[in-house]
Amino acid sequence: MSNSAAGTSSKTRAASSQPSEPSSKRRRGVFQRELQHMMYGFGDDPNPLPESVALLDDIVVEYITELVHKAQDIGSQRGKLSVEDFLYLIRKDAPKLNRCTELLSMNEELKQARKLFDHDEENLKKAYDDDTADG
Repeated sequence: MSNSAAGTSSKTRAASSQPSEPSSKRRRGVFQRELQHMMYGFGDDPNPLPESVALLDDIVVEYITELVHKAQDIGSQRGKLSVEDFLYLIRKDAPKLNRCTELLSMNEELKQARKLFDHDEENLKKAYDDDTADG
């Protein structure tokens, strides 16, 4: 590899570490609290450097933004954005795909449990109201 090629790639890497759209008005520090906990969980200090957390936050937000834009491009062909668009984008990353499908199935289970709980609560309230009306 020539020196000019190495210089170009390092410039590209340096430019890509900056936020992709500095003119956009995005909130800074969206995930900072969660990232601090994650960093500690992976062996960092309980109070990591704010610069480290901010850099990681920028990387996460940039990744999510790019993923959403790609999913929008895929979804625009059908006219709407769906969960399957995101699953399609991460299909080659088995750990991410497995985790997403696990979280989606857990979400469905929670929805079903809430629905049953609400239904049972309505039945109990109805039975209680019937008992108080009779007594």
